[in-house]
Amino acid sequence: MSHRPLWRGVALAQRRRQLAKRRDPFDPLDGPVSETLDLHGFRAAEVREQLPPFLAGARKRNPGGLVHIITGKGRSSPGGPVIKTLVRTLLRSGDIAGVKEWNEDPAGGGFLIRF
Repeated sequence: MSHRPLWRGVALAQRRRQLAKRRDPFDPLDGPVSETLDLHGFRAAEVREQLPPFLAGARKRNPGGLVHIITGKGRSSPGGPVIKTLVRTLLRSGDIAGVKEWNEDPAGGGFLIRF
């Protein structure tokens, strides 16, 4: 009689969590997220108004911190993603002070920003 684990999925999930905790010291966008802002349901005007002050506050509260801005992928927006495109434009403009590095998050539904 061979011994087979009953819950292989549990072991795999534990291994994935262990791997997820590893940090790449050479990747500035890897590490624990200090703050998150979910922009689902926001209008473009609200994003323009609220994102810069949120990021300024996050930079003051957590210098060197990593912030996750959730935009969603924009699949339900007629004509393509609105919020995601707007956030990318704001980040590219360089008008947000203190941003050292930024890129799209691995899932493609937002951005990671390092101060």
